Amino acid sequence: MPHSYFLIPGYGAQGGKAEDIALGFDENGLGGIVNASRSLICAYKSDMWKDKYKEEEFAKATRAEAIRMRDELNLSIKK
Repeated sequence: MPHSYFLIPGYGAQGGKAEDIALGFDENGLGGIVNASRSLICAYKSDMWKDKYKEEEFAKATRAEAIRMRDELNLSIKK
């Protein structure tokens, strides 16, 4: 099924690591759609962002976490 996309759950808050899900992508970084809802919605509470963003700034924390996740995934996929 070379032209199919697969939903890849479990990344982030559920414990899945970038290295774990990298196999769901091809050499071009295609093939998977990563679900990381809780990690993004609650980013302002995480150890990484709680000292930088207040609860009212949850959108900024969410953006910062999404960028961090994207970069982490890209590094793992390109190995």
